[in-house]
Amino acid sequence: MTDTSLLKKVGIASSIMMASIFLSRIIGLVRDMTIAFTGGAKGSVDAYQIAFIIPEILNHVVASGFLSITFIPIFAHYIANNDEKEGWKIFSIIFNTFGLLLLIFIIISFILAPELVTIFAPGIKNPILFESAVRMTRIIIPAQFFFFTGGLFMAVQFAKEKFFIPALAPLVYSLGIIVGGLLLSPWLGMEGFAWGVLAGAFFGNFFIQWIGAKKVNLQFNFIINLKHPDFIKYVALTIPLMVGLTMTFSTEIFLKFFGSYLGEGSIASLNYALRIMFILVGLFGQAVGVAAYPFMAKLAGKGDFTQLNIILNNTLKFLLLVIPFSIFFMVLRYEIVAIIFQRGKFDIHATILTSEILPYFMAGAFAFAAQTIVARGFYACKNTLLPAIFSTVSVIASIPLFFFFMKILQAKGVAIALSLSAIIQAVVLYETWNLKTKNTGKKEVYKFFLKILSISILVGIILLKITQYFQKIIDNTNFTGALSISLITGICFLILISSACFIFKVKEFSLLLRKIKNKIKPNKN
Repeated sequence: MTDTSLLKKVGIASSIMMASIFLSRIIGLVRDMTIAFTGGAKGSVDAYQIAFIIPEILNHVVASGFLSITFIPIFAHYIANNDEKEGWKIFSIIFNTFGLLLLIFIIISFILAPELVTIFAPGIKNPILFESAVRMTRIIIPAQFFFFTGGLFMAVQFAKEKFFIPALAPLVYSLGIIVGGLLLSPWLGMEGFAWGVLAGAFFGNFFIQWIGAKKVNLQFNFIINLKHPDFIKYVALTIPLMVGLTMTFSTEIFLKFFGSYLGEGSIASLNYALRIMFILVGLFGQAVGVAAYPFMAKLAGKGDFTQLNIILNNTLKFLLLVIPFSIFFMVLRYEIVAIIFQRGKFDIHATILTSEILPYFMAGAFAFAAQTIVARGFYACKNTLLPAIFSTVSVIASIPLFFFFMKILQAKGVAIALSLSAIIQAVVLYETWNLKTKNTGKKEVYKFFLKILSISILVGIILLKITQYFQKIIDNTNFTGALSISLITGICFLILISSACFIFKVKEFSLLLRKIKNKIKPNKN
């Protein structure tokens, strides 16, 4: 396959996944808006968020989120060697072995839910909220089986370069939460959303993906063979991910662990701000990383690190375009939170609390996006140990930051610590990759980072002055006023950032605009 055709396939796959991630973020935002409308930034929402801690740990323990990374290279190898039957055999072995292990963990966690909630959310003292968190934990825990099995179904589709049905998973999952919450919350409160989680996981991550796997010739047998050489290889690849502390995992756990010590509603506000930031991270980072990974794995398999580094470096420069958008969100922090969430039980007080936290998450958005693609470079080389070690060390090293900043700045301090932790992990991973692969293009990446950061700060200062002027003449405490200021500032932002990137010759931004223009341009054929 030529470089041109490979890049074209990466582009097509990226487009599918970017559309999926963008839509899932939008639907996810609607989900969070529904939660905010129903529960506001209150203790009941804190309890709902705490209920995800144990399920997330279970998901991490069986590496459900890494199935595409660890399983694709093994399964793709059999496809490349025209031995698909053996590929489905190792699929069945992994499915049965880890599925059985997960079921045992689910039963144990269900029984010990009160004790586990006490351990991982030690700051929650309200007995009513504690009992609510335990009940919702038990509702959500079984969903992890659907995430695991559905993850394997998606992995075989990715290995066969089929992206459409896997792209539906996050969309259906979020819709399940929304529907469950709307239908059941009048009677069950936040527990209605917990039941929606279970339903969304079943339909989006299991049932639909089973159909997708059948379309690529799913073959399944009830076999367990712990001595199979590729099962041993899979375990060797997966164990570092199971015991390592990744950025995504540590963020979700630390937010709730440290947030449980703060005032009522702090976890809810932290989570709302984090979800806004993840819209940008998902659009710029996750979509490109997921779509590019199978192709990166092929280049790594050939030992073509020159081409692999070119793709990695160019992708990182594209991802760093999240920086000006992050600063745009910082400037309009109050208006953005008000537009998205301020309705129902989410009042002005909740808007102020969440908007004060948002800038500190936005400061780390580029690192959250960048570490996604850098980590996949290691995974493409079947090296899960190094990123696991360095990520874990970075997370542990950042723990003092949480205590220090939380003591001084409360919820804002937790957000600062999470962003600093993300930056530390991204830099450490990238420098480790550079040393390992002799990546000579890293200087261009750092130069681009400094250039786009400088441009973004300059544009941000001008935008702040513009916003402050209009805040004096327009009431931003209501939807109409907040939207008006956002539209005016948004137009100014696009003019300023486009002009600055043109003057300073930031070709990546021009390429981004050209891609957007081509996607919305009518097809004449």
